[in-house]
Amino acid sequence: MGISDKAYKVLSSIPYLLSGVGITLEITVIALMLGTAIGLFLALGRVYGNGVVRRFVIFYSRIIRSLPLLVILFMLYFLGSEIIDIPAFWAVILALAIHTSAYQSEIFRGAIQSISMGQMEAALALGMSKYQGIFAVILPQSLRRAIPYWANEATIVLKDSALAYVLGITELMRRGEYVSARTSQPLLTYIVVGLIYLILTYAFTKSMARVESRARIPGLER
Repeated sequence: MGISDKAYKVLSSIPYLLSGVGITLEITVIALMLGTAIGLFLALGRVYGNGVVRRFVIFYSRIIRSLPLLVILFMLYFLGSEIIDIPAFWAVILALAIHTSAYQSEIFRGAIQSISMGQMEAALALGMSKYQGIFAVILPQSLRRAIPYWANEATIVLKDSALAYVLGITELMRRGEYVSARTSQPLLTYIVVGLIYLILTYAFTKSMARVESRARIPGLER
């Protein structure tokens, strides 16, 4: 079999590889939604919580950021065999969500603290409660400022979703492994897989740049 024939076998498998993109995106989107909710909750606790809450958030963030994502994944998955049954699909999502939540909490904390304290004081002076000031004044501005940093973290989650292959989930990376074994062309196969990830990351980055541009508040950056 010539080089062109081997390349054709890999290239003809592209539709099979692309059919795994949907699973990759599903894992990424759900993990990001959960991670964002947890991260925002932790950030609010870090900035506005009492001493106990702040210490817990700091402890959580440091512990999770110190653990490799693969370790968290295996801990959750094998926890299922010991205590509760966690399907491989959800073990991956929860591991990604927990891992990214620690990083997102730092992103949101920085964005919240970047808003002038005078704005909260003004909200309180207008008769708003502390919670009204947080959700009506502080968060709308801080979330806009967090967009570029959140987008960077989101692309990391997209790429980290490739770890799902270790649990046998047939997402993009796992399908690439199947194609590599079937065609005996690992280099070309993973070049194609890498290009698909590159396209996904580029498309997501460009779309988030548009969101950031539309959400920007004139004069806020100054």
